[in-house]
Amino acid sequence: MYKLYRLSASLFLFWLAITGCSSKTPPEFATQTPEPPTPTPIITPSRTNSPTPTKVSLTQDPETTPAVETLPNSFYSLTAVLNYGQHYLAVDEHIHYANHSPDTLTELLLMIEPLSYPGVFQLNGMNWEDGQPAENYTIEGAQLTLPLRQPLAPGESLELSLNYELFLPSPVQSPETRPVPFGYTNRQTNLVDWYPFVPPYIPGKGWLANKPGYFGEHLVYEVADFEVNIQVSDARSDLTIAASAPAEVDGDWFRYRHENARNFAWSISDEFEVYTTTVDSVTIHSYVFPFHAKAGQAVLKTTAEALSLYNDLYGPYPRTTLSVVEADFLDGMEYDGMYFLSHGFYNLYQGTPGEYLITIAAHETAHQWFYALVGNDQAFEPWLDEALCTYNERLYYEHFHPEALDWWWNYRIHYYEPRGWVDGSIYNPEGYRAYRDAVYLNGALFLEDLRNLIGEKSFFQFLPDYVERQRAKNASADDFFDILSEHTLANITPLLEVYFLKVSRQ
Repeated sequence: MYKLYRLSASLFLFWLAITGCSSKTPPEFATQTPEPPTPTPIITPSRTNSPTPTKVSLTQDPETTPAVETLPNSFYSLTAVLNYGQHYLAVDEHIHYANHSPDTLTELLLMIEPLSYPGVFQLNGMNWEDGQPAENYTIEGAQLTLPLRQPLAPGESLELSLNYELFLPSPVQSPETRPVPFGYTNRQTNLVDWYPFVPPYIPGKGWLANKPGYFGEHLVYEVADFEVNIQVSDARSDLTIAASAPAEVDGDWFRYRHENARNFAWSISDEFEVYTTTVDSVTIHSYVFPFHAKAGQAVLKTTAEALSLYNDLYGPYPRTTLSVVEADFLDGMEYDGMYFLSHGFYNLYQGTPGEYLITIAAHETAHQWFYALVGNDQAFEPWLDEALCTYNERLYYEHFHPEALDWWWNYRIHYYEPRGWVDGSIYNPEGYRAYRDAVYLNGALFLEDLRNLIGEKSFFQFLPDYVERQRAKNASADDFFDILSEHTLANITPLLEVYFLKVSRQ
């Protein structure tokens, strides 16, 4: 069995270097030498006073008036007509935006990721609720800033309608940029971050709208409600849609409701084979390409086991379905209610638990808690989801495949001799490998050391408390350590000085 694990690991060492939860930064259509990104974050992490032994502050935020809590979520209604063969999508979008902050807003920011691709996004019209054109907006990169006709006070809402077209890209892979899900291949079309949305607003500071890097995720999402209606104009009977939520079929329309969600993603293909199971009243669908039945069923089993475990550890998964989609690109990528897993893992699957197909499936399933349920700034504090999800791989093996746990430690973590500060950002100038080793792998080592330091009981009481109290919010490192301080009297400062730059520099 160990020889099988070792062989599997050797085949996957290359894949691990390029996969995990990857960048959603679009590649160029032709190879070019990239210039260093120049991020302009809204929240710049900094240190405050020296921490007490059980309470550590990693950011400095001014006191603000509590946000308005009585408003319903912002609401997105999307009607999309796809021509699968022509790689074309026509969309009518209606946004009902609720100002939950204590600040009066004078402008609205829209994140429009398709603008990152040349010639992909065409805005045909944008109107206020009374039908008047929404004018005088500016576009910088993939961000549209729209001045409001009148200030939006706390507790008030506005409505905005957009009509646009997407001429979907099929980006050429480049060794200098990592592949991304958005667009089409000859096997599938993926619609991810495909619609304009309003990012979170930080009271007293502004919009949490980070610039993309060359790796890692930069987008941050506010919880919202979605109503999505999809029609495929080709009217082909061989197409299958995988999505963040279950579909209600209404003639040739597929209608979805997705509430308290970070985003809505979908994938469509004429090659999908679907395997299904149910665990804890959740229906899990595994969408795979032909010849990958065995691997697709292994992914289904792993996802079901991981979901059951995380239900027990962190509280119930809040949806009725979870979609797992084999991806025709080299990334694993999470979305709310759905995740992608690279076809490379399926191609090399040998049927043992000690393989990255299993590892990354457990990782991506954990993102339904650490990303979807509890959000965070993925650009400047990516460890809050990526380190936790990497450590949940360890918990998965501990519970379901203890015979492969040594393999996981040796070939997922220790083989790379991880170093670097866990609290690093996606803008690491040393590149993707340094970013991954620090945030994902060293992050998992930090959590293992934290578990050993504070003890099993405190560790496994702290994590579900953190999830529950940060549910539907965007958590920060301060939130993490504030809640941790309520569960232990241990002096964690020496540990943080080893792993966290902002502590070591104080």
